[in-house]
Amino acid sequence: MGFAVMTMSDAAAGRVKAIVENSGPDAKGIRIGIKKGGCAGMEYTVDLVTEPNAKDDRIEHDGASVWIEPSAVLYLLGTQMDFEVTKLRSGFTFHNPNQTSACGCGESVELQPADLAALARERAGETTSA
Repeated sequence: MGFAVMTMSDAAAGRVKAIVENSGPDAKGIRIGIKKGGCAGMEYTVDLVTEPNAKDDRIEHDGASVWIEPSAVLYLLGTQMDFEVTKLRSGFTFHNPNQTSACGCGESVELQPADLAALARERAGETTSA
C-alpha cells in the first residue's frame, strides 16, 4: 500500500461530496494547496476541481476526492483534513504536524516542510514491527 499525503475525516468527506453535488456535472472534487499570505505567513487554499491535474496527488475517502497540489505536498504530509461546524463558523480544518504556529484569528499558519528522513524511519519501524 502506498503512503497517502494526508487523510480525510468522515465529516470532511461528507462536505466534499456535498460541494461536488451542488457544483454541477463537471465538479469532481476539491484541490488543496498552500499559498503565502496572512500574518503567520501561509494559508491553505481550497478550490473546486473540474479538470484534475495529472501532477496532483489524490486521496479518496468514502467516495470523496481531494487533489493536493505538488508544491504543497511537503507541507501537508501527515495532515488530517476535517470539517467542523461551530456556532460562529463552519469550514475545513487541518490537523497538520508540520504547523509550527498560527495567527490569532486562525486564518493563517506557519508551516515547515515535513522531515522525510524521520518519516522514513517511522515507516521502517512500522514495517519491521508488523
